[in-house]
Amino acid sequence: MQTSRRQFLQMGVGVMAAGMSATLLQAKLANAAPIAPLTADQALEHLLIGNQRYISRKKMYLNQTQSRLQEVAQGQHPFAVILGCADSRVPPEILFDRGLGDLFVVRVAGNSLNDSTLASIEYAVRNLAVPLVMVLGHERCGAVTAVLEKQELPGHLSQFAAAILPAIEASAQEEGDRLDNAVRANIRFVTAQLRASTPVLAERVEAKQIKIVGARYDLDTGRAEVIA
Repeated sequence: MQTSRRQFLQMGVGVMAAGMSATLLQAKLANAAPIAPLTADQALEHLLIGNQRYISRKKMYLNQTQSRLQEVAQGQHPFAVILGCADSRVPPEILFDRGLGDLFVVRVAGNSLNDSTLASIEYAVRNLAVPLVMVLGHERCGAVTAVLEKQELPGHLSQFAAAILPAIEASAQEEGDRLDNAVRANIRFVTAQLRASTPVLAERVEAKQIKIVGARYDLDTGRAEVIA
């Protein structure tokens, strides 16, 4: 059966409208964070959707406009805390396709926990009412590698080594890639530490006011996978 020119044009308009609707829906979902407070699950969904955009090269560069700059100059309302590694290849705002005021980012070698990083996270949860905390580690982490290989760590480098060592020891008997096992164990270890941290975090976790998760970033694919 032949399709008339009018039918063809109508079909084209329908397809374009459907595509525009899907794009607008995605934009609405992606931009919901600044409009209203999110639950922890919604915040996590925003991060993972943004990461998928990043992987598929369909980034929207959200909240990076001049108007957004002026808006957040008056106050911040981030929807997630990211405790990430200081590695230059793992910038949270880029890999989650977010912008100004969206993420409260704390970065330190090996995404390890110390008094300063913990205090920063507590501030975001207590003072900014952030519902989600993510510990973001990554494959082939240099800090974890250094501790695993017992490299010489002069100066203050030994501080992150002490924080990572328990995860190294906990994963020693696991089968598979030794380094990746240690990276994953370190993410799980820090996530568990945060969940048990009293009084600020543990009480809110117990009351289901916040959620604390751990994720591993793949340097080769760009994917952030929740593992804890």
